[in-house]
Amino acid sequence: MTSLTIARPDDWHLHLRDGAMMRAVLPHTAQHFARAIIMPNLVPPVVTGAQALAYRDRILAALPEGMDFAPLMTLYLTEDTDPDDVEAAHASGLVKAVKLYPAGATTNSASGVADFGKIRDTLDRMAKIGLPLCVHGEVTDGDVDIFDREAVFIDRVLDPLRRATPGLRVVMEHITTSNAVDYARAQDDTLAATITTHHLVINRNHILAGGIKPHYYCLPVAKREEHRLALRNAATSGETRFFLGTDSAPHTDANKLLPCGCAGCFTAPNTMAILAQVFEEDAALDHLETFTSRNGPNFYGLPVNDTTITLTKTPSTMPTHVNTEEGPVTVFDPGFPLEWSAH
Repeated sequence: MTSLTIARPDDWHLHLRDGAMMRAVLPHTAQHFARAIIMPNLVPPVVTGAQALAYRDRILAALPEGMDFAPLMTLYLTEDTDPDDVEAAHASGLVKAVKLYPAGATTNSASGVADFGKIRDTLDRMAKIGLPLCVHGEVTDGDVDIFDREAVFIDRVLDPLRRATPGLRVVMEHITTSNAVDYARAQDDTLAATITTHHLVINRNHILAGGIKPHYYCLPVAKREEHRLALRNAATSGETRFFLGTDSAPHTDANKLLPCGCAGCFTAPNTMAILAQVFEEDAALDHLETFTSRNGPNFYGLPVNDTTITLTKTPSTMPTHVNTEEGPVTVFDPGFPLEWSAH
């Protein structure tokens, strides 16, 4: 196969940041993706419906003329979140999900949840109105190894939370382990899981072997090769509960290269080219549209996009950096020449 036309994809987990950074990176998502679930972990976080509306307006104002892109807004769940505000924001059509960050789990997560008992009323309301909960699935206990934090979260937090809130729709975001794949496969259709581009390509050796590679450092951190292969199997399987959420997370090189560098891989420019190559390698190009363009809308109750993009078997010429007013941002390097291009 040398050409493949699919329904235009969506990104079900995206960081756009704000201000100058947002203006620089937004076109790279809008070039290929029709919609994206926008992460709310700004400083300060997007907690209320009014803040989500203002953030959406800033995104749309930054969208270059002639580009068609719809930001799907989320609220940042805190222990003080008002269930009435959540319901009103959802009823208006503005907010498509609420994001749960365990406090201290990742970038700008200090305002997240430490006492899960304090979010009980909000979760019950979300289950009642059918609003999905997007979960960063890691515990933050200092005594839990960073490579085990996802598996421990499933057992200690996620499964009890779902049992206590029947009917709550949950997205396990950016899963990184075979444990998460197995758990997702064993659940009913109220649970789905997103998989990133970079976790299909790298394992922890890419970060640590032969010297530390800060541009491969992300959270949740990449795991052993056996886990990467489990993610590849899930993504390329055609199973309806798995879909694309890039977790594309731009940081300037200066912030990535600090002694305590930021976590995140910026994959928006080359995700579709990388995925075409991954799915071709796994003899699963017939499932690419399912993963990128159909499963996500089906879970969120939205129509599949009626526009298309075409992938062709021609080498991609991708920038190595995107320049912003704050400094350059390195584009994720998959470690192999890209043989596909997206148009």
